[in-house]
Amino acid sequence: MAELKEVKKWLEKAKNDYDFSSSILPESTFYAQICFFFQQSAEKYLKAFIVKNDLAFKKIHDLIELLKICQAHQPSFSGLFEDCRTLNVFYIDTRYPVHWPSNINKEEALKALSASKKIKEFVEALLE
Repeated sequence: MAELKEVKKWLEKAKNDYDFSSSILPESTFYAQICFFFQQSAEKYLKAFIVKNDLAFKKIHDLIELLKICQAHQPSFSGLFEDCRTLNVFYIDTRYPVHWPSNINKEEALKALSASKKIKEFVEALLE
């Protein structure tokens, strides 16, 4: 079993990304950046579960792949597939200018918020 201190670090970073994004969303128009941090939050929540359960840890950013690792240990993760798929595009597309999406709007950012929140609450409930 992983050290509780290490798991707490992952959860704290995940929560910070989530809190930052959700707090600035109402007043911001930087939707691509906000969506990136929602993706980052989800990624860190999934990695917290992986670390907590001593699962094979991969240094990747693909939420679908991370979800598969979690799901192999806890099948109920399958309910998060659509949320991970929603958020997955915001990692690469928002990081590099060649892929910069110019059409991310507030509606998509609200979908990212919802997906990220669902992953957050699911993982937090499992790790309580």
